[in-house]
Amino acid sequence: MSKNYALEADARDTVGKGAARTLRREGKIPAVIYGDKKEPIKITLDSNTINVVYNKGHMFTTLCDLNVGSDKHLVLARDIQTHPVTDVVDHVDFLRVTAKTKIAVDVPVQFINEDKSPGIEEKGVLNVVRHTVELRCSATNIPDYLEVDLTGKKHGDSINISDANLQDGTTPVIDNRDFTIATLLAPKKLEDIEAEEAAEADADAAEDAADGDDAAEESKEDAGE
Repeated sequence: MSKNYALEADARDTVGKGAARTLRREGKIPAVIYGDKKEPIKITLDSNTINVVYNKGHMFTTLCDLNVGSDKHLVLARDIQTHPVTDVVDHVDFLRVTAKTKIAVDVPVQFINEDKSPGIEEKGVLNVVRHTVELRCSATNIPDYLEVDLTGKKHGDSINISDANLQDGTTPVIDNRDFTIATLLAPKKLEDIEAEEAAEADADAAEDAADGDDAAEESKEDAGE
C-alpha cells in the first residue's frame, strides 16, 4: 500500500455557489469530510496544493492525513469534482476511515510471470479486457495493484480473476463468476494479414465505384434540367 500523503485545511461556515466562487478567487476550494457516524465537516483547501496531489494520481486509493486546525483526520478521497474545461479540482469529498472501514475501490491490474507463459514466449498478444478491477477491502489496506499470474498461459487462454493474487481480506466486488481480465491471442499469420488487407482494398474499391455511380447520376440529372 502507498504511503499516506498529508494536507492542511481550514474549517469553513459558508456554503453555496457564491461562497465557493469567492473561495476559488482566493486560491482555495471547498471540501467536506464525512462518514464514521460523525457530523460532516466543511473545510477549505489550498487549490495549488490539492491540484498537485490530484495530478500525481492515486488519490482514490491512498490515505490522507488531513489536519483541520489542531484536529487530525484519517481520510480517503471518494469524489473529486473538476472544472469541465480546465480539469482543475473544484471540490473534494473525503471519507473518514478506520481499520474497520470496508470500501469498494478500483485497483489497477499488473501482470506477472510473462516469461513463464508459453503463449507470450511464442509472440502471442495479451488482450487486456479490464485494466482495473473493483475490489472490496479494508480502507487502511488498499492494494497498490492487483497481481495477475500468466504462468502456463497459452494461445487462446483466458486470464480470469482466479489467476489473480488477492491479498488477505480482499475480495472482488463481482463474486458470482470467474470473470475475464485478459485473453491471450495467437499472433496473426502473414496470410491472415494479407487477406485482411485485400478485403479492405476490395471494400474501398466498392465504395469508390458506388461514389462514381452516384456522381454519374447527378450529372445526368443536371444535364436534364
